[in-house]
Amino acid sequence: MSAQVRSHPPSDNENSAPAEKRARVEAVGIELPIPGTSLVGHKPQHHQEKPNKHPKKAKKKQKHSLPDPYSSDDVLWHDVVSLLGEGNVDRVIAEGTEWDAPFGIRDELEVVVSQLSSNGDALALGPEPHSSWVIVAPFALPGEKIRVRLYRSSRLHSFGDLLKVVSPNTELRDSNGVKCKYFGTCSGCQYQMLSYENQLEIKRDVVIKAYRNFSSSPKQYHYRTKITPHFEAAPKRARREQDTDLNSGKPDWLKIGFNQIGKRTVLDIEECPIATPVLNEALGPIRENIINNIWSYKKGVSLLLRDSLDPSASIEQDTNTIDVLSSKLEKHVCITDHKATVREKVGDKYFEFPGHAFFQNNNSILVPLTDYVRDAIFPTSSELPPHQRPTHLVDAYCGSGLFSIMLSPHFTTVAGIELSVDSIKFATHNARLNDIPEGKCTFRAGDAANIFSVVGDFPREHTALIIDPPRKGCDENFIEQLLAFRCQTVVYISCNVHTQARDVGMILQRMEKSDGDAQGGKRSRYVLESLRGFDLFPQTAHVESVAVLRLVEGGI
Repeated sequence: MSAQVRSHPPSDNENSAPAEKRARVEAVGIELPIPGTSLVGHKPQHHQEKPNKHPKKAKKKQKHSLPDPYSSDDVLWHDVVSLLGEGNVDRVIAEGTEWDAPFGIRDELEVVVSQLSSNGDALALGPEPHSSWVIVAPFALPGEKIRVRLYRSSRLHSFGDLLKVVSPNTELRDSNGVKCKYFGTCSGCQYQMLSYENQLEIKRDVVIKAYRNFSSSPKQYHYRTKITPHFEAAPKRARREQDTDLNSGKPDWLKIGFNQIGKRTVLDIEECPIATPVLNEALGPIRENIINNIWSYKKGVSLLLRDSLDPSASIEQDTNTIDVLSSKLEKHVCITDHKATVREKVGDKYFEFPGHAFFQNNNSILVPLTDYVRDAIFPTSSELPPHQRPTHLVDAYCGSGLFSIMLSPHFTTVAGIELSVDSIKFATHNARLNDIPEGKCTFRAGDAANIFSVVGDFPREHTALIIDPPRKGCDENFIEQLLAFRCQTVVYISCNVHTQARDVGMILQRMEKSDGDAQGGKRSRYVLESLRGFDLFPQTAHVESVAVLRLVEGGI
């Protein structure tokens, strides 16, 4: 591998910047890199390092902490180990040198990208004789020769700013596919320089040993129904120098948008191509209003923009409810109040929830997703005899009732379980909104210590369970309760395949140690029947996955 390293001395003109941050690109309003063209669109500003008078003492006192299991940093660490090889990593750890970076902060290196991490960053081996160290940088692709400037080091890897793509991978990189002028600086998207087909291939590789099928998003841009741009209030210096002319326009320091890649600063965003047209249309006037009133803000603000069906029309609670909605509420509007009610349509069902509440942000793929879950529970093959077909559904982490209500026609009884009283209220309202017969679909407050007690009367052999937890996955207490409940089918939906793999592995391993089911006699255990990915967030490194577990006798 050809690679070069050169020291980059600090300049007197360079301003300070925090060193403890993730990979970034030092650029504003940049173009996607092309051969021989620098990624940096302006003179970079660097950190003025202060000399350490006692480097040896500082090194002795320095303490290193390992990342939390299944966190983004932990996932990256496993990718680093995979690239270096477990044997090499074990040797370096045994020597106690895994934290001793062979490069200095702000050294510039030329390296060749070996692979992409599960988080979307490029991974490259350091230049000889330091090929046992990994370089992490954003927006680069396998096979590309890149120039980076290092700004932070960690365990067996260093993070760098992407300065230039020296030799692009012309088979993968397609600059014409980029739809956003902020791409390369904004931290929101990682893959716009890739064709959508290649994006799916890369996401398959993230869990290649697990995924056998993959579902693409019907919309590759303009799909996101929620964005949360933010801005900071005027700094003290700006207030001291405040111009009394209210028509002076937007101050240079004011940035309204999203986080800049790898920095703790905001990137000014005028348009987000992955957001729906309704949100982009609203963003301009919202920005203008902030600019006109910026001096009245005492602290920073996180904005909310949600695409919603028009909630202003009154809804009569009768048999014509859905007809009223269909005729009057097809117009989309932008909701900006965290406490306001948002309406969305999924298939022929309508859902209402508060602006601050969680609801999947890519509406276009929700019908394929819920259809797949339905078909997974009710397979058409002869593998599941008619007398074993589920009649009851338990929807844990039910939120506003998406899966409960979408799948309610296929069950005799549905129960959604939530810890949030607010979510139960809206889910119950949504059941009435969609004319689901009273008593068929109910939502119940669960106690975290005994969450399945509210469905204790459900026949386990005819019950399906859906779990859709947050990114951190399920805790051990929940897993133990799931195993004790032991229903026939479990569908695990996750936005974090790594915590999902941990939890599914825990379920399977603990079932192996079980002596048999609660009914006695015959041994039964869960088997992992299928896994499938759903791309809810095109242009980003995020992926959703669905695991189906079935309880079988003598399963392996």
